[in-house]
Amino acid sequence: MPTMIVIGYRDDLDQAVRRRGLDPHYIVQTPVSSLKGRKFTCVTDMENAQEIFRAVLSAGIGEVSGVLTVHEMGVFGAAYLRQQLSLPGNTDSKTVLYFRDKYLQKSNLSPEVKRARCRYVAKDTSFAELADELGDAFVVKPATGAGSLRTSIVRSPQEYSEALKVLPDQSDVEVVAESFIDAPEIFADGIWSNGDLQWYSVSRYHSSPVSAAQGGILACHLLDKRRHPALFQQARTLVGQVLGGLGAPDCVFHLEAFAEETGLTFGECAIRLPGGLSPQANKLTFGVDLFDAEISLALGEAPPATPGDSPPDRLYGYVLLRRSGSGTLTQKDFERSFLLDDIKYSSSPDAPPGPYGSVGHAMVSDQDELQLQKKVEEVVRFNEVG
Repeated sequence: MPTMIVIGYRDDLDQAVRRRGLDPHYIVQTPVSSLKGRKFTCVTDMENAQEIFRAVLSAGIGEVSGVLTVHEMGVFGAAYLRQQLSLPGNTDSKTVLYFRDKYLQKSNLSPEVKRARCRYVAKDTSFAELADELGDAFVVKPATGAGSLRTSIVRSPQEYSEALKVLPDQSDVEVVAESFIDAPEIFADGIWSNGDLQWYSVSRYHSSPVSAAQGGILACHLLDKRRHPALFQQARTLVGQVLGGLGAPDCVFHLEAFAEETGLTFGECAIRLPGGLSPQANKLTFGVDLFDAEISLALGEAPPATPGDSPPDRLYGYVLLRRSGSGTLTQKDFERSFLLDDIKYSSSPDAPPGPYGSVGHAMVSDQDELQLQKKVEEVVRFNEVG
């Protein structure tokens, strides 16, 4: 059975890889219980291409069919492995950097793309200097971060000092500061193929990923194109400007933007699978399997055909559930209180938290987008207060 090298691990992608008749070999930083019975090698740094390459060369892997990554931190390493092992898929590590580094990405976009002002933060950069350039409120984060981790909204010298404390060993290209945009966030997930947009969907966050990374609850739902035709057209245009302008390879992508009254302001774009349950929500709503598309691209195949523009029967959304404030919520409490399409929740204090501190998830759906949004908000509120 041919091997697929996978940087990082997630259960749903593991199942998709095995459905394709492939044997995954995982490169991970920390082994998890789900890896029991799986082939894997541990590394210290998922972004260290040399270490990843050494791990692969020393693993005694036989026939390798391709490389893919679970998350953003493995995109550069995946391209490097393909290049060194003569494997299909994107091998252009320079282009990858324009989809990893926030400053490189924003500074190389065409002028018509509205975006936050962005600059690197060197060690001696003062709060006053950044405030003069970016405004009274700005965002400090890793230049190649993911999931809004170690991202802070800064409004004072004290907050600036606190933000830098979680970014140790700061180099001249490790940290960026961006002007703060106070607007709702949407994102587009889709497939880019042959230099053009093959398919996309648009979703809205319940609250910003930054607030979720700092103790909030990450939740989102798919939007109905019939209700938001202008927004969908703006998203399509933005995707073309960003992925086309930066020379994106064939890929599954995740693009975030701010929905301001004047239109969309670009946030950032990654050329990898979307996180959370977005792949599942898209498959349930539109029948588009982004896992399968990602695997096909890693094998050097064209992505599977996608449906036309007909409206879906139901729209889906999800909530990444956290431990409740009282610590007493159980899965049965959610099941008694809501009609859910899917629910998984651990009330055990020993349950290891996943992305955004989650210990489970809830999937909801509805024929009407406004009702779906209401359901998502009710589940979030219940998770917060019980």
